[in-house]
This record gives sequence, C-alpha cells and structure tokens, in this order.
Amino acid sequence: MPEGDTVWLACARLHRALAGRALTRFELRVPRYATADLTGRAVDSVVARGKHILVRVEGGTTLHCHLRMDGRWRLERPGTRWRGGPGHQVRAVLANADMVAVGYRLHDVRLVPTTAEHLLVGHLGPDVLGPDWAPDEAVRRLASDPARPVGEALLDQRALAGVGTLYRAESLFLRGVSPWTPAGRVTDLPALVDIVHRLMRANRDHDWQATTGMLRPGSTTWVFERAGRPCRRCGDGVRVADQGRAPYGRPSYWCPTCQPGPGPERTD
Repeated sequence: MPEGDTVWLACARLHRALAGRALTRFELRVPRYATADLTGRAVDSVVARGKHILVRVEGGTTLHCHLRMDGRWRLERPGTRWRGGPGHQVRAVLANADMVAVGYRLHDVRLVPTTAEHLLVGHLGPDVLGPDWAPDEAVRRLASDPARPVGEALLDQRALAGVGTLYRAESLFLRGVSPWTPAGRVTDLPALVDIVHRLMRANRDHDWQATTGMLRPGSTTWVFERAGRPCRRCGDGVRVADQGRAPYGRPSYWCPTCQPGPGPERTD
C-alpha cells in the first residue's frame, strides 16, 4: 500500500492539474455514482488526509478515494491515449481543457458533502504530512495502549495517519527499537514520532523514497525489504516477520542486534 508521502505527492500533482479549472468531463465508473455529473464546476482543491484522497469541488461536494495496494491516478493530455491500464480498470475521469486525470483501480469511491468529510476520515489520527500535524497528539495516541507492540501501533491510522511498512521499519531501526517492544516501554516516543515526520517530509516531493541518504539502487533503505542481507550498521542478518493479527498482518523488518528487545516467535 502506498505510504502517506506517495499519496501526498499524487494529491499535489492532481491539485496542480485540476484546481481552479472548470471540469469539462466528470465520470465515476462505479455503479452507485454512474449518473453523478459535476461537469461545469471548478475543482477547489485536492488534498491528502493520511492515505485518503479528497477532491473538493465547487458547490460543496467532495470526491473521496483510496489507492490501497493497486490504485493510481494518471494525468494525460486531452486527445492522447491513456496509458495506465485497460479501460475496464478506470474508476474515475476528471478533465478540464488542459488535462485529464484518470483514476485506475480506485477503492472506497464516495461522493459526499464537503461538510461531511469527517464521516470518512474523521477517525484518523494526526496526519504526518498535514498542515495540522500534531506530534504531541500522535504520541498520546501511540501511548494510549501501552501493551501494544509499537510496530503495530505505528501502522494504526487512528494513531497517526500516513505511516506504512517502509517508514515503520526505517524509523524503528534508526531509533534502535524492536517492532515488538510494547509502546509503553519505548523510552522516547516523541523522538520516534519526530523521525517518522522527518523521513516522510524528506521524501514527499519526489517519486523515490530513500532513508539512508543514498539513491543508488539497493542502497536506499536500512532494513526495509532487506531480509537475510547484512545490516548496514552491524553486519548481522536483517530479519522479517509478519506483525499484526491476520488478515491484517504486515511484514516487519528489523535487525535484532541494532534493535534489541522482544521479537516474534517465528521468523522467515
């Protein structure tokens, strides 16, 4: 699933292409909204809320969607061939005189009054990349269940919105914390939250994601997707194991030497 910085960048590009321009085409290829038509209205803004996308349209209507694992938006010039996939995977088309935004394999497509956005995203915690980022509140939410493994808590979008498996693994490594450490036993949660924020901000404005400061292929991360390879810091083998209850478990990467503490019963 795309991390919050990927969604933020997608929204920034959609905003530049659509905001302030009247829609010349509006299609939602989802049965419940097959007849919806906002043609003629201007797009006010496109914003991210964690991993959710909100397209706010003139007149007080918001188009909501989520990318999940396979969704994406592509920007095309009018009259050109769409290159994002077969036509039956298109879920939304928003066009103006200069650009066509095509949404492929979008999930949770909803049209709601802008005043009712909270019904879709109000449960989320502070947005790591949002203008109202509140680190103290994020720390409070992470600490609210002190027995919960911190690796699980970091992926809970109700605690802080936007974090995925990459930034979970990298932030915990850089802080020297095992993903299975109970949140209440993490000695400096504010420092952990701060490094999550700094890593995501550093990567939000471009397509690549790097936490090591190096962009050479194979050198961009410390432990993420490096299971079985030597730790860049100590040389021990990086490990991976699913964390979280099925079917919501996600792979968690860590170095048992650099991140001492509890671990899973079984690892691959």
